[in-house]
Amino acid sequence: MSIFIFIIVIVALIVVHELGHFIVAKLSGMRVDEFGLGYPPRAATIAKIGETSYTLNWLPFGGFVKIYGEDGGGGDPRAFSARPRFLQALVLIAGVTMNLLFAYVLITGALVAGTPRALSENDLANARNMELMVANVISGTPAAHAGLLVGDSIIEAKDARGVWHATDPVSFAKFIAASAGGVVTLNVERAGSEQNIIAKPTEGVVPSDPSRYALGVEVATVGIVPLSFGAAITEGASLTWGATLLTAEGLWHFFYGIFTFSANLSQVSGPIGIAGVVGNASAQGIGDLFSIMAIISINLALINLLPIPALDGGRLLFVIIEGIIRRPIKANIARAFNTVGFAFLILLMVVVTAHDIFKIIG
Repeated sequence: MSIFIFIIVIVALIVVHELGHFIVAKLSGMRVDEFGLGYPPRAATIAKIGETSYTLNWLPFGGFVKIYGEDGGGGDPRAFSARPRFLQALVLIAGVTMNLLFAYVLITGALVAGTPRALSENDLANARNMELMVANVISGTPAAHAGLLVGDSIIEAKDARGVWHATDPVSFAKFIAASAGGVVTLNVERAGSEQNIIAKPTEGVVPSDPSRYALGVEVATVGIVPLSFGAAITEGASLTWGATLLTAEGLWHFFYGIFTFSANLSQVSGPIGIAGVVGNASAQGIGDLFSIMAIISINLALINLLPIPALDGGRLLFVIIEGIIRRPIKANIARAFNTVGFAFLILLMVVVTAHDIFKIIG
């Protein structure tokens, strides 16, 4: 099921990207020969409107737009290569722009639907699906020794006195303190399954209250609080901008590491890893799925802006160079650079996919 959802997500993100190229090319007076769902070979022609064929293709992993004269050929004045270079540039960046706009729409939708977050006292009355979650585990404390992890959801705690079952941090801290050093069994949910963790609170864990028995965890009430549409529009713009900046910074460090042979692949996921993340997010709800889709859309946008041949950024670089030298780059030179760029991308994809597999089997 997660693979099916992953395919739908990837198709949606790529079609949105190609739709940006398509719309701006049409508005720029360029001749668009085909807008395809999936990749060739062609399965069927859905319709032909004017000069553009709308097709369905057998490989269901995205989509494409075929603009006449993209490779520099053709004598039609409406060919891509015959149009002013600023229009060519607009067409190339339109896909990136659409992915960023789509991310904003998704994040706004996620805020309206509601995604899990730490709750303030003002949120509690309107929250749903509340749980007490471990936000931090202090090294060297009973919690760390017992194996509690950040992200664990504490369902209940019990000792010789009885059972605690709530979602607020204050009552949990009081229950642990009242144990007076007795063994406490915590029932926690981790990665969708429940398990019992046995811990023994000790004194001296809390510097401001050394006589209090504690485990050494910071906990927070987490729940879902949907925002109003108006509030989501404003908050969505802020979160989209912040996520874009963080993604750009992460990509900069990653590719700098590649070219300096210092890249850390431990936090990098390829298609297999992303499929797993998408599947997990979809199981948590529409808000989580929208959030993950937004992050992938932002990554897709920024990666396409990289000045690597075969990507929109590489083609945009060629357009800028042509504008400076005032003549087209020879087609054979452009093809050679695109081939090298494509080979680099395939190699990178193979490496991160192999890394995904090693993480699963290792």
